[in-house]
Amino acid sequence: MPTTLNPYLGFRDNAREAMNFYQSVFGGKLTLSTFGEFQASEDPSEAEKIMHGMLITTQGLVLMGADTPNSMEFSEGSSISISLSGEDEAELRGYYEKLSGNGGHVTVPMEQAPWGDIFGMCTDRFGVAWLINVNNAEAAGQAAG
Repeated sequence: MPTTLNPYLGFRDNAREAMNFYQSVFGGKLTLSTFGEFQASEDPSEAEKIMHGMLITTQGLVLMGADTPNSMEFSEGSSISISLSGEDEAELRGYYEKLSGNGGHVTVPMEQAPWGDIFGMCTDRFGVAWLINVNNAEAAGQAAG
C-alpha cells in the first residue's frame, strides 16, 4: 500500500455529527469508534465521544476526524483548509453546494479562475474551510505542451 496523506479533523463534542455530515456529502463507508469502546478515557463523560472516525469513498477520498478530549486544548477553525480537485464538474459542484449549505457559507463563488479552472471556496457549518477546483483539461494540456 502506498504512503498517503489524509486530512484529520479535530472537533469538540460534535465529531459524530460532522463525520455523518461529510458522509452525506461524499458518500462512502464511515466507521466510528468511541473512547468508551477502547477504554481510552477515564472521564465517563467522554465514553460516547468519537476517538477515531474514518470516511472512505469509492473515489478514493479518505477523511478522518475525532473529538478532542476534554483534557486537551481545542481551537476551532485553524489555518488548515481541505482542497478537492478533479475533472468532474457536476460532482465537485455538488460537494461545494452541500458543504456551503446547511449553516455553511460561501467564501468565493464557484466560477472561472484566472488560471483557467473553475474554483470556489466555502466554509462548512463546522468551521472547516474547503477549496474546490475543477481542472480545465484544455488549460492543463496547454501548460504541459
